Amino acid sequence: MESANELKWRKQALKPIDTTRRSSSSKSEEEEENKNSQKTGEEEPLSPSSRLFHEPNFNVYVIAIMGCKTRIYPDVFKANLGHTLLRHPRFSSLQVMDERNKGGMKWVRTQVDLEKHVIVPKLDPNIDSPEKFLEDYIYNLSKTSIDESQPLWDLHLLNLRTSESEAVGVFRIHHSLGDGTSLMSLLLACTRQMNDPLALPTVPIKKQEKKNDHTWFWRITSMFWSSFQVFLNTVVDVFMFIATALFLKDTQNPLKGPPGVEFTPRRIVYRTVSLDEIKLVKNAMNTTINDVALGITQAGLSRYINRTYGGNNKAEGAIEIDNLPKKIRLRSTLLINIRPSAGIQALADIMEKDGEAKWGNWIGYVLLPFTIARRDDPLDYVRDAKATIDRKKRSLEAIFTFSIAELALKLFGVKTASALSHRILSHTTMCFSNLVGPLEEIGFYGHPMAFLAPSSYGQPHALMINFQSYMDKMTIVVSADEGTIPNPHQLCDDIVESLRLIKHAVVTKGLA
Repeated sequence: MESANELKWRKQALKPIDTTRRSSSSKSEEEEENKNSQKTGEEEPLSPSSRLFHEPNFNVYVIAIMGCKTRIYPDVFKANLGHTLLRHPRFSSLQVMDERNKGGMKWVRTQVDLEKHVIVPKLDPNIDSPEKFLEDYIYNLSKTSIDESQPLWDLHLLNLRTSESEAVGVFRIHHSLGDGTSLMSLLLACTRQMNDPLALPTVPIKKQEKKNDHTWFWRITSMFWSSFQVFLNTVVDVFMFIATALFLKDTQNPLKGPPGVEFTPRRIVYRTVSLDEIKLVKNAMNTTINDVALGITQAGLSRYINRTYGGNNKAEGAIEIDNLPKKIRLRSTLLINIRPSAGIQALADIMEKDGEAKWGNWIGYVLLPFTIARRDDPLDYVRDAKATIDRKKRSLEAIFTFSIAELALKLFGVKTASALSHRILSHTTMCFSNLVGPLEEIGFYGHPMAFLAPSSYGQPHALMINFQSYMDKMTIVVSADEGTIPNPHQLCDDIVESLRLIKHAVVTKGLA
């Protein structure tokens, strides 16, 4: 049964299709506008980072899994996509080679046939294991790519009841359309709060730290010391970046994929935990949610790798034996958008009012070392994570690595720049990200969302771990090459178990 709110959304969504009538003059004006927009699109080249994502060894797709609390109505999605997402130039443009700029590519506006972009498979209502079917569906999806004769995105609507949702939508978007943060913000700009269909989602805003009112001498001393730390950390980080590009590789470990892993399909699994439990640890240890997310990931990876080196012995107490080598160099590559992402309101204005906002891939690299070790005190994983992140905050690594990649592109061409980027990623072990989601329940064209699970495939890593918050939940998403990581569910469970152990330690020590 549809609620009154859902029925209202359906009627509003279908209204443009059923009742809109345009005069001949309106059509002429629209045709003229389309011609002008197409001309503008033809003159705009792809950004250097977007161009790199078209190289065979860097063909990355972003996947966003959206669980819905109700049945999905494809007609509602199609009706609304034309008035929202398609009004963003990137989602209604082709990416074609620019004959004037050898090796370059440009955006060309085109007419979008939604029937080719919105896929609604016919499903057996008596599927034995809906969760396994969904996993296999996305796994098979990761074996394919989108035809470049159309805009590089599609949406799969599955009326499949799982343990967490009544239906599932799977957005697939080529990474050349934008970085992960921008794409997620754009998708959220297409949603509205369920308790107010006109209100955009709200996301947490980082609070500015209050500065102590010291004397001018101490303020100047603090500024000088902070600047010196940024300079020193940046020099060290850029040196490590260059060393990684030349020769420095991560230690061979059970999570590191072989050459060519970017061409393999991915098994994407996820678990949903309580965001309140993460906040409990955050408040008790005076850290951030990102610190806790990284801390429980380090703990979970250590647990998984330790079990693997122990022969995957699942006997009770076997996990407590230290099977880890003395030193493991394991790093995650973070792709950082160095150009501030447009906010949800600005992106909504693009789609509703033809507004303008900065967009595109302007990506720098940050190499984030992970602590892989057995800790007697589980809280040490969070402390290590906080120390690592605090140091990275005092560095201009992302800006300099972006500049190095852009310089390589201009001097040596896209092939060399792609090889450099690929080499950096293949010399590290994994990708890690943590995205902030809405504080309140939202609906995608009136369909209330149960969870949001973003990930990707096509990167030269066997493992990617994403954290995505939504309301009072945190979804942990693991994208894994099964040839390297044959049991990604176990890895996901180890991260969840690490959160439980860290939370228990906080409560036991009386810190909460």
